[in-house]
Amino acid sequence: MAGMPLTIEAVLFDADGVIQRPTVDWRAALSSFVPAGSADEFVLDLMKSERPSLVGKGDFEEAVVEVLARWGSSAQAASVLDLWRRFEAVPTVVEWIQELRARGVGCHLATNQQAYRRAIMHDERHYGDWFDQTFYSCDLGLAKPDPAYFRAILTAIDRPASSVLFIDDNAANVDSARSVGLHAEIYDLVDGTDALRALLERYGLAVSA
Repeated sequence: MAGMPLTIEAVLFDADGVIQRPTVDWRAALSSFVPAGSADEFVLDLMKSERPSLVGKGDFEEAVVEVLARWGSSAQAASVLDLWRRFEAVPTVVEWIQELRARGVGCHLATNQQAYRRAIMHDERHYGDWFDQTFYSCDLGLAKPDPAYFRAILTAIDRPASSVLFIDDNAANVDSARSVGLHAEIYDLVDGTDALRALLERYGLAVSA
């Protein structure tokens, strides 16, 4: 960025790991549903079963039932699904988003989610109130890291890629965003909110301490 005057007109924020974090040890909780020593394989099976619903195909709740049956688990699907509710937004990050919006910077949610979790975030917790627009993969029918996901968002917000910053905790997603011309940076909440403030400031987007 040295020597390059930047005018960022919009910021795309990922959800998990950027504005929200789990409130339970998610992997440990999942491991309790299957025999000891098989937790990693079970989690991978769940993640694989989730993929179609991330782009709006299939029903994640039904997929969870099928995974439990495949593993011979006696757990109820509702107990597994409840873990997808165990997260919280970080107030400081939400406040900074409102600061940026008040200054005329468009702030948008750009997240891979299936319809079950989208309903929690958008309908129950009203994430839409925090952003100018929200882009859930299940609504778009496209998911990160597909470059088409970012192109669809650019069309929707009507901004050139060179004026948009994307923040995500996943390197593949960041690389994809860069491939279509967005400014993109890796950030994870585990690094603390000061790191996010510093990142924003590098792009001329100062927020309160």
